[in-house]
Amino acid sequence: MSSRFAPLAAGVLATAVLTAFCPSASAQPEIAGGARASLAAHPYAVYLIDNQGTQYCGGVIVSPTAVATAAHCLADVPASETRVVAGREDKREPGGVVLGVTQGWRHPDFRTVQEGSDVAVLTVRGRLPYSPVDLARDPAEHPAGTQATVLGWGRLASGGERSNSLRSVGVPVAENATCHEGYSDFNPASMLCAGYPEGGADACQGDSGGPLVVGDTLIGLVSYGDGCGKPGKPGVYTRVTAFADDIAAHAGLSGSSRLSG
Repeated sequence: MSSRFAPLAAGVLATAVLTAFCPSASAQPEIAGGARASLAAHPYAVYLIDNQGTQYCGGVIVSPTAVATAAHCLADVPASETRVVAGREDKREPGGVVLGVTQGWRHPDFRTVQEGSDVAVLTVRGRLPYSPVDLARDPAEHPAGTQATVLGWGRLASGGERSNSLRSVGVPVAENATCHEGYSDFNPASMLCAGYPEGGADACQGDSGGPLVVGDTLIGLVSYGDGCGKPGKPGVYTRVTAFADDIAAHAGLSGSSRLSG
């Protein structure tokens, strides 16, 4: 079981028939899924690079000055060495903005991805000129069976090449009981999971901290999983409704209409 952090280790979204991204080291190399995604449809999707320019995690714009990501993304690369790339759909192309980070908040309860509280907020130097995502607030609004979309620039297969372009794949929110069956440490108070029982659609190495959205509402942040699109092993996400107040406070959003639900 592993985070979806690229080792620089977080994921690729995977489905059986398309081409996309996937989480963890035990994924089968033939797994691929999803499709190329557009920043016109998802302007809030961003990726994180270290001071060598290597992409290692994803993130999501939550205010003009802040990005939410996974807390474990700050474990090996400190905020002071992190830059946020926004508005750049293909990593090989110019365009968009690259902003340094002035402050990184990591949830004080975070220890390991299995223990939860896998959430962080990065304050950028300057402003992000792209539309932010809305934060989900009502846990009942997106029940099991809700079709969601996970986005990222992670690997095309576990241990395989990284995607140069933004990709997405659709995954249904799973029942809490299903998540417990896959992961004994799953905590529905702070986590949700998403994926098909037969596997094939998932996030993977390079996708950590990236968004799981329903429409333009953020319901999850890529956290961890066992393999990439494995049957019975849906991807695990930080449940945004559990941390919306924290995210909002550190993004300067308290009282904002960007809080959904």
